[in-house]
Amino acid sequence: IIILEKMGIVEKIKEIEGEMARTQKNKATNGHLGILKARLAKLRSELLDTPGGGGGGAGQGFAVQRSGDGRVALIGFPSVGKSSLLSTLTETKSEAAAYEFTTLTCIPGNLVYNGTKIQLLDLPGIIEGAAHGKGRGKEVIAVARTADLVMIVLDGGKEQVNRHREILENELETVGLRLNKTPPNVTMVHKKTGGVRINKTCPLTKLGDDPEKTARQILSEYKIHNVDLLFRDDIGADELIDVIQGNRKYVRCLYVYNKIDMVTIEEVDKLARLPNSVVISVNLELNLEYLLAKMWEYMGLIRIYTKRKGTHPDFAEPVVLSSQRDGIDVGALAGSISKELLDVLNFAYVWGTSTKHSPQRVGTSHLLEDEDVVQLVPKTNLQQARSKGYSEKVQAYNSMIAEKRKVRTKAGKKKRSTG
Repeated sequence: IIILEKMGIVEKIKEIEGEMARTQKNKATNGHLGILKARLAKLRSELLDTPGGGGGGAGQGFAVQRSGDGRVALIGFPSVGKSSLLSTLTETKSEAAAYEFTTLTCIPGNLVYNGTKIQLLDLPGIIEGAAHGKGRGKEVIAVARTADLVMIVLDGGKEQVNRHREILENELETVGLRLNKTPPNVTMVHKKTGGVRINKTCPLTKLGDDPEKTARQILSEYKIHNVDLLFRDDIGADELIDVIQGNRKYVRCLYVYNKIDMVTIEEVDKLARLPNSVVISVNLELNLEYLLAKMWEYMGLIRIYTKRKGTHPDFAEPVVLSSQRDGIDVGALAGSISKELLDVLNFAYVWGTSTKHSPQRVGTSHLLEDEDVVQLVPKTNLQQARSKGYSEKVQAYNSMIAEKRKVRTKAGKKKRSTG
């Protein structure tokens, strides 16, 4: 039954894709195409949620524990050099051979760059149709969703013929990965009654002749009839569907063209000028240092050195923050050290390139830059007592202490009775 259900969804997807291919793309048909895209996105979500639709679950070797300050997923077709790249950059030896599908599970490796630990994941080669479960595509893409950076490894000598970059982009887009994009600035608030209310702060030129009608039709496809929508960006149907579904992952992506020692210098120059691209040769170890620098830049990692009042900064162990995870402001720094510190933080002194003068007194929203020095200043006891919710915090703390004391007393009585 599950297989028949999956086949029915695939046939419907092909029908809608065929209708979209036959429809001319202009302003008059934007509304109709938007409705088709909404139906297509719903069917693809159903296909991914179908039990057994991904080739047998997560599979052995794919549940890799996150470690380090950042995670990078190596994705690509078979035999493009992912395993060789992992073995060269890290101390992990991933099996590499001249035949396809050498790597069958997820192999992690760690490297240290700029004093930070980065985890690299060598994923099995995927094939066209991976988003719908072909090969081990679903497991590979599921791991990629947990990464801070996706590195798509391509064969520089065969890319013009194979079009692997385009195919992989489509596969990742299908499962909700948005490469090198920012989330649409659209606010959607669900409500119980009142119908659909749409407001905008800019002209909507990508939703057809009647943008509000198109937006209402797309919402209707998802059976959403009571909602407030506020557009602050001029977006199309695809972005509106992303907002409605709410499960998209926006991640930075770096395209790595390997085997450049097998192509002409003109072709290397052409590949290197493509956006978000780096050219390397793992075999000759060419341009690997530049690759690490770009990887660091795309992951948005910064090192922050902390100091106590009246002491020198601790340059031995920096606190590493990431713009892809919790942010790079003073509040994120305090939260990474201790949640209690974030609750009682008053202000901070900052020395470094993010300030107008050194030191500068800043609040929790101040954005830090690489190798800034920060001194966190907590509130005094009097300031904490005057802060909102202080009595509730004290009461919760006293209740926690009383509960622990009660547990210890009960354990002591039990021990004495048995002894």
